[in-house]
Amino acid sequence: MEHCDGENDYMQPEDDWDRDMLLDPAWEKQQRKTFTAWCNSHLRKAGTQIENIEEDFRDGLKLMLLLEVISGERLAKPERGKMRVHKISNVNKALNFIASKGVKLVSIGAEEIVDGNAKMTLGMIWTIILRFAIQDISVEETSAKEGLLLWCQRKTAPYKNVNIQNFHISWKDGLGFCALIHRHRPELIDYGKLRKDDPMTNLNTAFDVAEKYLDIPKMLDAEDIVGTARPDEKAIMTYVSSFYHAFSGAQKAETAANRICKVLAVNQENEQLMEDYEKLASDLLEWIRRTIPWLENRLPENTMQAMQQKLEDFRDYRRLHKPPKVQEKCQLEINFNTLQTKLRLSNRPAFMPSEGRMVSDINNAWGGLEGAEKGYEEWLLNEIRRLERLDHLAEKFRQKAAIHEAWTEGKEELLQKRDYETASLSEIKALLKKHEAFESDLAAHQDRVEQIAAIAQELNELDYYDSPSVNARCQRICDQWDALGAMTMKRTEALQRTEKLLETIDELYLEFAKRAAPFNNWMEGAMEDLQDTFIVHTIEEIQGLSTAHEQFKATLPEADKERLAILGIQNEIAKIVQTYHVNMAGTNPYTTINPQEINAKWDKVRQLVPQRDQALIEEHARQQNNERLRRQFATQANVIGPWIQTKMEEIGRISIEMHGTLEDQLTHLRQYEKSIINYKPKIDQLEGDHQLIQEALIFDNKHTNYTMEHIRVGWEQLLTTIARTINEIENQILTRDAKGISQDQLNEFRASFNHFDRDHSGTLGAEEFKACLISLGFDIANDAQGENEFSRIMSVVDPNRMGIVTFQAFIDFMSRETADTDTADQVMASFKVLAGDKNYILADELRRELPPDQAEYCIARMAPYTGPDGVPGALDYMSFSTALYGESDL
Repeated sequence: MEHCDGENDYMQPEDDWDRDMLLDPAWEKQQRKTFTAWCNSHLRKAGTQIENIEEDFRDGLKLMLLLEVISGERLAKPERGKMRVHKISNVNKALNFIASKGVKLVSIGAEEIVDGNAKMTLGMIWTIILRFAIQDISVEETSAKEGLLLWCQRKTAPYKNVNIQNFHISWKDGLGFCALIHRHRPELIDYGKLRKDDPMTNLNTAFDVAEKYLDIPKMLDAEDIVGTARPDEKAIMTYVSSFYHAFSGAQKAETAANRICKVLAVNQENEQLMEDYEKLASDLLEWIRRTIPWLENRLPENTMQAMQQKLEDFRDYRRLHKPPKVQEKCQLEINFNTLQTKLRLSNRPAFMPSEGRMVSDINNAWGGLEGAEKGYEEWLLNEIRRLERLDHLAEKFRQKAAIHEAWTEGKEELLQKRDYETASLSEIKALLKKHEAFESDLAAHQDRVEQIAAIAQELNELDYYDSPSVNARCQRICDQWDALGAMTMKRTEALQRTEKLLETIDELYLEFAKRAAPFNNWMEGAMEDLQDTFIVHTIEEIQGLSTAHEQFKATLPEADKERLAILGIQNEIAKIVQTYHVNMAGTNPYTTINPQEINAKWDKVRQLVPQRDQALIEEHARQQNNERLRRQFATQANVIGPWIQTKMEEIGRISIEMHGTLEDQLTHLRQYEKSIINYKPKIDQLEGDHQLIQEALIFDNKHTNYTMEHIRVGWEQLLTTIARTINEIENQILTRDAKGISQDQLNEFRASFNHFDRDHSGTLGAEEFKACLISLGFDIANDAQGENEFSRIMSVVDPNRMGIVTFQAFIDFMSRETADTDTADQVMASFKVLAGDKNYILADELRRELPPDQAEYCIARMAPYTGPDGVPGALDYMSFSTALYGESDL
């Protein structure tokens, strides 16, 4: 059954091959090159090759040789004749050999091969390739072709840009070949630099690397694969099978090498374990040999310290040196057992250590070590207990002696100090208290000195090895103790004598401080008052200061008596110091004031009194002059201030009252303005007086309520008001003449405006303005439409939205409502006349018809005309006219 399946497998590829060749003859070229290269890859092992696949196999000799090389078997002896019958005989032998391998040849006869039939020759070679190169490929029990395809898919799976689904178009970009090589030999190809859109480079790279490093001949041409829509499947399969055999052979070699390495590694590991055991055993035995004599040494030491050092060394041995050796001994036994187990499992003979290094030898040596260790520890403890009894007394002596010596350290220097000679009374009392405490401490230490002497005597009786040093130290302590007692009594007498003298001086210091402090404060206050700068603004204030100064001068004689009494106390202190040779190291503890400071401040007070007298006299004269300046300024200001206010009221009445024509009112106001300007010299004179007041630093004036700032503001408002009123009349005249409003209408407008201007501010609020319009006949209803109309009017008269309407804005609005006015259309019609009925005007026409300045004004502001009927230099008078009336930008 298997044989039949094998035949069917070969039949199907043959049928496919036949149909493919009929459909696409271009594949013949690919198969010819691939099959030729495949045959040569085997024939070169026999030292030959073919050039033309259909010619070189015609005699059957190389065909038989090829089958012998690829099968490893010997075929029947070939015919060496040159005749056709000999060639047919050789080819039949080859075909019979192929058939003996279970391959059914369909439509392939020896005559076609001998005749050089290319189609039949290629079919025969493909049958040989299938049988000897592809049939043995099997992956997971698949057929040869499917197995080879599955092998390719698995090897290229890690490469995202490779997708092998067949043996034709999946290999066109060349990445599949490169991926197979890179997967097994990554050092041969830098796969990261390959691009899917460059198949020629990819294919040539794979073919060249395979031929150079993998011994796979170049069976394909990159140009044929790229230039063919569907490369020949058989050519691709043949070439890919070479990769399979090349890499599967390498894998077998690698497996064999791994098996050898594994065996060698086990053997090397066992040898290393043997060497480690020998070295570890030798080292451990050597350490035991060196340690036992040390533990058997029983020579005693004379001192406790030396014996304790031996004990410490033994403890270091037990704590630091021995534990690692215990671990080494244990590890040695473990390694020995592990080694024997590994040797047994790997069929190796058991390990026999060298003589004297057996585990039993090591255990015997270790037992001897522990025996010596136990006896050594017992001996150490007995020696330490023996020396401990003797060292106890010596340590007790050293301890008490050290405590006593530490206590006496510096005591002799302290008792010999003469610090009381420069101490104050409080310091002397503190020194006495401190000395009394020392005397108590000295008495308390008497028992310790006696104990030290008793211990030294006992050590002498026990024949302590260091008794000479103990006796010398004890004698030093006793001698020092006697000296401290004598010095203590001497210091007590000196401290008591010094205390009595300093108590007397301290009482005098205290009295000096009690009287000097208030007197010093009085002098400092007096100096501060005498030097204090004063600021006065009236004669009354300076007179009060002068009176207080005279009262102060009357107290000076009594103050001088107190100064002399205080200095007398200091003289008495100096007399005591000189008589009893007291060393006064410090100053008065109760005050920092000294006699020199008192005398210096007293002299300063005496110097400041006449200086204060002179300053008060000069300030009195300055205040008299300031009063004169105040009166002089007030006299003028009290006249000018009311005059300005009166003039302001008169101007207000003139602007409200309507006597005569506008021209009469204008004449009257200009005369009024002239009279006001003629008043300017008086304002200038007042400015001069004000400057004198400022230079004298006078800041108030009780003789007038007017300041220069009030006068200036009033004067400027007066000038501004008269100028503004004159301007309003002039504007009313212009409005009247331009709008054709009669004098009676103006009077009516003014009367209505004044009537609703109830606060005489010269302006109307929104509601006042609305009432004024209604009174003049405007129909403003109390509904939404009426409100909209009034809002429109307010936007005209109050464009800045200030909420007020001036009389000029009111007149402008009323003039527009009651008189004829020019419009933008009228001006455009006038320009059209000048332009000769054209939609534009020329500069020459403007200069001919208008005055020069007005013509240039228009030319400079008119935009160029852009209409279709325009000519060079044409100007747009229409946009200019609308801009004049604010209907567009000028």
